[in-house]
Amino acid sequence: MTTETNHIQQNEYAEMPSNKAELMARIQHEWHALQQAIAQLNPTQMNELDPGGWSIKDNLAHLTVWETVMRLSHLQNRPTYETLQIDRQTFERLDEDELNQVLFQRHHPRSVADVLAELERTHAQVLTDLEKLSYNELMQPRYPDDPEARPLLGWVIGNTYEHYQEHRITIQKFLKQSKS
Repeated sequence: MTTETNHIQQNEYAEMPSNKAELMARIQHEWHALQQAIAQLNPTQMNELDPGGWSIKDNLAHLTVWETVMRLSHLQNRPTYETLQIDRQTFERLDEDELNQVLFQRHHPRSVADVLAELERTHAQVLTDLEKLSYNELMQPRYPDDPEARPLLGWVIGNTYEHYQEHRITIQKFLKQSKS
């Protein structure tokens, strides 16, 4: 699972959007595609574990967590460890996989209905927050001390449409395997 990466294996969006309308269109397109994939699943299927021990429900909870991180940590400049409700020392020693495992353990017991409801709420909040920002603001460096001056937009992309696409592909693979 990726967290804040700015790429995925099968990325159909090779370049950053050139304006805010294009960004929002990509987010909406991938959100709709994700919702279509989810709609094909029943609650039992959403709880089936893959070989790595994650269910589709777990993947969706994961999406919600990282959208929340994007909103609160990247758009609102709150410390990521606070957003994730993990003490700073623990957060700083965890690598990406270990962090995702901590979050998995936290959210795995939740019900499908709860995860889906939070996914919807969080997505609505993301759209509201993004509407408040101009494209110019999104193109500003996320971190002032970043030698590469990577724009905030990269974190938005990595935690919205690229992440939706990554997990939609996971769902589609599950659906294909379950039909076999």
